[in-house]
Amino acid sequence: MKVVVVESPAKAKTINKYLGKDYKVLASYGHIRDLPSKDGSVDPDNDFEMVWQADSKSQARIREIAEAVKSGNKLILATDPDREGEAISWHILEALRKRRALKKDYPVERVVFNAITKNAVTDAMDNPREVDQELVDAYLARRALDYLVGFNLSPVLWRKLPGSRSAGRVQSVALRLVCERELEIETFNPEEYWTIAAKLRAPDGTDFDARLHALNGKTLKKFSLPDADAAAEALKTVQIGGYNVTSVEAKPVKRNPPPPFITSTLQQDASRKLGFSAKRTMQAAQKLYEEGRITYMRTDGVNMAEEAYHQARDHIKGDYGAQYLPEKPRRYSSKQKNAQEAHEAIRPTVFSIRPNDYKSSDQDLWKLYALIWRRAVASQMTAAQFERTTIDLFNKDKSATLRASGQVLVFDGFLKLYTEGRDDTDKDDNAEARLPKLVEGDHADLLEAKSEQHFTAPPPRFTEASLVKKLEELGIGRPSTYASTLSTLEDRDYVRIEKKQLIPEDKGRLVTAFLENFFRKYVEYDYTANLEEKLDIISDGKLDWKAFLRDFWKEFHASIDETKELRVSNVLDALNEALGPYVFPDTDAEGNKKENPRLCPLCKEGELSLKLGRYGAFVGCSRHPECKFTRQFSTDGSDDAGINPDGEQFGIHPETGKPIMLKSGRFGAYLEMEVDGEDKPKRSSLPKGWTPDTLTEDKALLLINLPREVGKHPEDGEPILANLGRYGPYVQHLKTYANVPTVEEMFEIGLNRAVTLIADKRANPRGRGGSAAKPLRELGKHPSDDEPINVFEGRYGPYVKHGKTNATLPKDIAPDAVTLEQAIELIDARAAKGGKKKRKAPAKKKTATKKKATTKAKE
Repeated sequence: MKVVVVESPAKAKTINKYLGKDYKVLASYGHIRDLPSKDGSVDPDNDFEMVWQADSKSQARIREIAEAVKSGNKLILATDPDREGEAISWHILEALRKRRALKKDYPVERVVFNAITKNAVTDAMDNPREVDQELVDAYLARRALDYLVGFNLSPVLWRKLPGSRSAGRVQSVALRLVCERELEIETFNPEEYWTIAAKLRAPDGTDFDARLHALNGKTLKKFSLPDADAAAEALKTVQIGGYNVTSVEAKPVKRNPPPPFITSTLQQDASRKLGFSAKRTMQAAQKLYEEGRITYMRTDGVNMAEEAYHQARDHIKGDYGAQYLPEKPRRYSSKQKNAQEAHEAIRPTVFSIRPNDYKSSDQDLWKLYALIWRRAVASQMTAAQFERTTIDLFNKDKSATLRASGQVLVFDGFLKLYTEGRDDTDKDDNAEARLPKLVEGDHADLLEAKSEQHFTAPPPRFTEASLVKKLEELGIGRPSTYASTLSTLEDRDYVRIEKKQLIPEDKGRLVTAFLENFFRKYVEYDYTANLEEKLDIISDGKLDWKAFLRDFWKEFHASIDETKELRVSNVLDALNEALGPYVFPDTDAEGNKKENPRLCPLCKEGELSLKLGRYGAFVGCSRHPECKFTRQFSTDGSDDAGINPDGEQFGIHPETGKPIMLKSGRFGAYLEMEVDGEDKPKRSSLPKGWTPDTLTEDKALLLINLPREVGKHPEDGEPILANLGRYGPYVQHLKTYANVPTVEEMFEIGLNRAVTLIADKRANPRGRGGSAAKPLRELGKHPSDDEPINVFEGRYGPYVKHGKTNATLPKDIAPDAVTLEQAIELIDARAAKGGKKKRKAPAKKKTATKKKATTKAKE
């Protein structure tokens, strides 16, 4: 018997169907070993010796593989075809050798396949090789490098910058990009400019639009008309009229299809078109790959296998006709820095399975498959053809030239199937605008002319898609690292995502400012890209990985040592300088210029500066402790923190007669009122967008009265409450919390609307714009309460769910094989253990202690 090891049980199941009874296919569940999260896991003083550790689950899998090897006659390592997959194979070999489970002459083979299809798998089995030590060396260098940066730099942050979480080689550079873009936006000074637009009528009666292109023989540039006076003079000239066509230029334009997806472009288009995060995209792509639907999804190669070209071309000819098929297959080359094009692009494994033919209960999988299929097929179609026309017209004294431009689609080509996604801020230069048929000398009547004021706009904030694109352009990170990098930034509270835009949090800006001042080299874009290039050189066998680490460690360790003498006062001075424009804006909320942005608004004498406390940074007065003024790190330009810390009376509650006090704390302004019989006063923070100077007594009363009872739920008579929380306004029924769109609606929401929001939240428990998790299977109902029991795919593997009780499936029960009876038994056992079998009344929540699962680290 031959023992085959792959990463995931889903992949193992698919491959097992192709190989037959002479093979035993086992799953390693990703990495079986990793560097422990503690000092000493990489030892620079001992030639970078690395200490690997397997958790209890991984040890059990190693035992299982070792037992299978004892009864088998060959070990075949069939992990993924990239550095990470090569590393997993190496780890399995090392772990088995450490257990002495492999005899000296025991045959070991490494096979790779780019798609989980019968042909790909059987071809791989016929063409084995050895583990590629050069790829393993590149993995070891990357893993050691990331460990040395993270475990030496993060403690410096903890000591010198309280409240910080971590720093990382790629993570910190990505964060710097986001913070720099935000600073560009904040410091941007818009410039005014004007344009002149005109509407004309052709001899055939067709109206068309034009713009002033030249004035008195000079071609206008963007700022040629800087103000209203200049625009008014230009408008008078345009209004002279008497326009005749002086030139008509029509030329054909072709637009070629984009290449099939690579990892980064898939993440970008899935974000733009489907609203998927990078993490969500990769999770869906992983499942499609394991199902055998698409080729390997971590790649930067843009070409396909020969069989794929033939399949795609046959499909195009059959479905769309010969006019949509170019003479020969389209082949592409990568423009990405450090691209490794050994792997195929991401494509369907079988082109004849159209999106409508692919059946999946998981909508994420269907949507992503459709996107991949259309892009791959479109990449082999003919170019789209346009006719771009430019018409120039003189007025009667030739003092003004108007220009009309238009583009008409002549042949759709690949656009019949696929249009590449764009960021919201991208200009569509190919917008279709039809122009009338005009020839030189034709007259056109001026119907209308008007001047239009414009202001230059700051650069847009990064989205996940545009940040991935930027990192790719800079050559920073690898296709497999982008999703985890973005997730880390959000998980660490370094950035938040609003309307798809990445906005740096105060914590992220502090970390970036610290690193730029004291570890600037290690967040430089060119330096980080250069490290990536050297890792690629290691994988080619042209650079010794330990020599590379020695060179890096010598400089990096010296930089770490330099910070030992760094005083907090030095850090504060640097941060005050670097973050001054953000923390101490020179305009107020109305845009008025401040005479001294750092003047204390409370004592009117001291200077404001950043301070470091136990929980991070805040702003305080230089006259402390005489002046107790403090405010949170960021500000919207209002002086809400100019409130006396001891409080100011804002009003009297009409029912209790207690004073309502306006106070300022670490998180901004809030209201407080003593309550008879209670040890603690009642408090309510001011919601986002509300400031003390715009707060009225009526609004204060509404806030201090929270939570308010909206009514009783019609199903159980339990109250529904409206309240304000950390993430904004919400309604609550028992343990269900549903967001309310606006603060104003929170005060006015009625029972029907609240019940609807609660019901929607229960149907879509993930919230925050995500869709509810789709079950893999629906098994039936539990006999005790007729509630459904479903099978789901979770972070730690498949599980069954009934109400609020989840039970992990044992490894010997596959998700598609579990029966209702088995599920009931598992659910009841879990409920008895956790005290959550009945759902008639809310049970006290118990948090199960889970050991850390070792999952495959992304490259």
